Amino acid sequence: MTQTVFIDGAVGTTGLEIAERLAGRGEFSLIELPEAQRKDLAARRGAINDSDFVILCLPDDAAIEAVALIDNDRTRVIDASTAHRVADGWAYGFAEFREGQRDAIAGARFVSNPGCYPTGFLALVAPLIARGLLPADWPYVMNAVSGYSGGGKALIERFAAEPDLGFRSYGLNLDHKHMPEMKVHGGLIHDVIFAPSVIRAFRGMLVEVPLHLGAMGGMQAERLLAELSGFYAGSPIVSVQSGSGLQELLISEGDAPTDRLELFVCDNAGGYHARLIARLDNLGKGASGAAVQNLNIMAGLDETAGLRL
Repeated sequence: MTQTVFIDGAVGTTGLEIAERLAGRGEFSLIELPEAQRKDLAARRGAINDSDFVILCLPDDAAIEAVALIDNDRTRVIDASTAHRVADGWAYGFAEFREGQRDAIAGARFVSNPGCYPTGFLALVAPLIARGLLPADWPYVMNAVSGYSGGGKALIERFAAEPDLGFRSYGLNLDHKHMPEMKVHGGLIHDVIFAPSVIRAFRGMLVEVPLHLGAMGGMQAERLLAELSGFYAGSPIVSVQSGSGLQELLISEGDAPTDRLELFVCDNAGGYHARLIARLDNLGKGASGAAVQNLNIMAGLDETAGLRL
């Protein structure tokens, strides 16, 4: 049976890439509004309530407003904004990072897509904290670099207008909208010290969590690698690799879209220092690919259908 999908915010980068992943799929039929009605409240209300699934690719306030437009008990929602990532009644849409999460998504009416940076962070540390291999009360640090598409239309236009802009560090007030979901879904006691940056590449992301394992009580990096490898074994999306012999990890301006998530465990000769690193596409597993994966799970389909793997 064909199920209807309305992408509210379909002309933004995330919305366009979701539509591309759904193109040609017979399981879904897209409800689309003419350009003149795209921001018309009545037209949006009608499309939202006529749909089996609504995917919100909107700013936070607009996403909250869109949910309030639902006047039935049937329409299911995937929200790609920050608005509902730690909200009661919303399932966190990261199927792999915690046992039972895929089932929670499958049965949920409301699902919040994770942020791109938290996807990398939680994939690396959440399983290890849940199993007691890393402490929940450690003051974790996360360094991350992203392609500029993660900043939306405004940042894309800035990089186009400023051709000499190669690297942009931000969040220098040590506050970022992604921090609450990292703390809550990671089961952490403290906020993460988060150092985000943007480079002159359209897409791609490296997320790193450096660990002084010797100061944590002597945990060895090889044990973390074994645990992550076992936890994600068999996943068609998440892979885990040793950083042994690895010389560099790259993001290139011409990188192709992907919905994969790669995890690396790098360590020093004694194994008491580690760099946990995630590589992903901020528009793939960090946004559009995750939304389509969640849609597939909610619809009872193969979760990798339409993904770029």
